Amino acid sequence: METIGRDLLEMQRVPLAEAHVEAIRNIGSRAQYPAGVIIVRPGDPADRFVYVTEGEIEVVDVFTGARLVPSTIGPTQFMGEISFLSGGNWSTAFRAAQDTRVIEVPRAEMLALMARVPEMSDIIITVLAARHRRHLETGNSSLVLIGEEADRTISRIAEFAGRNRLPCASHPLGSEKARAVAVSCAADPDRPTVVFGTDMVVVDPTPQKIAKLMGLARDLIDDEMVDVLIVGAGPAGVAAGVYAGAEGLRALVVEDIAIGGQAGTSSRIENYMGFPTGISGADLVWRGEVQAMKFGTRFAMPLRVDALDQLGDRSFCATFSTGTRVRAKAVVIATGVQYRRMPIDRLDELEGAGIYYAATENEARFCRGTEVIVNGGGNSAGQAAMYLSRTAARVRLVVRGNSLAASMSDYLSRRLEADPRVQLHYETTVSQLHGEDHLDAITLDTPDGQRRIESRALFIMIGAAPNTDWLAEHIDLDERGFVLTGERVDRDPPYETSKPGIFAVGDVRAGSVKRVASGVGEGSVVVSRIWSHVDQLRRAEAIGAAA
Repeated sequence: METIGRDLLEMQRVPLAEAHVEAIRNIGSRAQYPAGVIIVRPGDPADRFVYVTEGEIEVVDVFTGARLVPSTIGPTQFMGEISFLSGGNWSTAFRAAQDTRVIEVPRAEMLALMARVPEMSDIIITVLAARHRRHLETGNSSLVLIGEEADRTISRIAEFAGRNRLPCASHPLGSEKARAVAVSCAADPDRPTVVFGTDMVVVDPTPQKIAKLMGLARDLIDDEMVDVLIVGAGPAGVAAGVYAGAEGLRALVVEDIAIGGQAGTSSRIENYMGFPTGISGADLVWRGEVQAMKFGTRFAMPLRVDALDQLGDRSFCATFSTGTRVRAKAVVIATGVQYRRMPIDRLDELEGAGIYYAATENEARFCRGTEVIVNGGGNSAGQAAMYLSRTAARVRLVVRGNSLAASMSDYLSRRLEADPRVQLHYETTVSQLHGEDHLDAITLDTPDGQRRIESRALFIMIGAAPNTDWLAEHIDLDERGFVLTGERVDRDPPYETSKPGIFAVGDVRAGSVKRVASGVGEGSVVVSRIWSHVDQLRRAEAIGAAA
């Protein structure tokens, strides 16, 4: 871990070439900041690129005013966070440690320069990505959660931040750090709280409010036109965003829960080509997101599409849950699937308080040294069981069938069978949940009768249903709600739906292979057909304008 930390630190300090600096000077303006001046605060828009020519800039702990060593930036380095690529907000404070001179370039002009000079773009993105990873690892953040272990609302914010890789600090209620943060913002130290910087206690916190503070949809313009709207940011949607941007299409990817989709809940994927030691689903898709942003693709969340209408010019209009509308020449449905909820009493009461649908680092923190139950027999359930076995005292994998052969990859089932911390329960179902404010125990129906297991964590991964309720009146679906495409709706392109201009890729598509690699492949391939469709509409517009 020490080596990884040093490597990340070095990656944060990669300098730009002199030719790159000269190009920045040609389009930028000079600015000077006296020692002690705060240059940006948490929540400010990341609207400019700042290159340091003289002096030093430090990252500041907003609650104490102390420098966060070794996060300092000197001559030949630049100030920036990954939010610069997406048009989001700063999540930390930067201060001039001494009199400092810089060159500043507006975001739009800098992104255009990066597009023209890929070598410079590669350096900048490498540095920003390394800083972001270190930011996540250190836990130093202006977004602070107090009491997530005691409040379901706060725990949902933690899940939202974790799944979307938003830097976030979490302190137990009553801890010394929690009290210090609460006092610095004049908050009640004995109540669960969400704090952003020293001057904002988030009242009635929701993922939407946190997304707004972080600027996750800041530059979304009502009624704007894009070439392609991609609904869903799992592997298929993000891959479509990468290739659409690379082909010069104006692409917007919207997601209503978390970048990564179901893949984002996979703690370790070992059978994806190019990652022999495995990679988490969240990390894999996040890399794709950064890659897509490099090509100009925009991401906005949390946004749910409530309505989709076709206009007279053959374009589409999507209305989001916020009331904002976006027009698009083409639409890609990549909404994937969501885990089914068990028909069992008290499920609603205990969701987020011992009942989970993802096994990531965020949930694993609460399973250390305890006994947990994973309900499901597919790859996601198997990956969750393996991941949780690292920290839990025991993991019980509950499977309805009498084997894993038909539903799980062979390498994974063999690994589970060999792990002494994993116990397999075949022909078994969860029948009762016990506990008041938090899950305390679970009753299993086994071939030998009922059995009560003391456990404070149940992970439900029992199959999935497509997210297509909002599409039923627009395109053809099969009897289970999956989107029909290609020959099944008399369309030549394999991923086009029954309505020209609307495409479907990934798990939401009927007949698709429910694997990450397949979703990435479909999202990549569909763009060539989208480009042809958009080009036809552009030509029609040009003819109409000429007439």
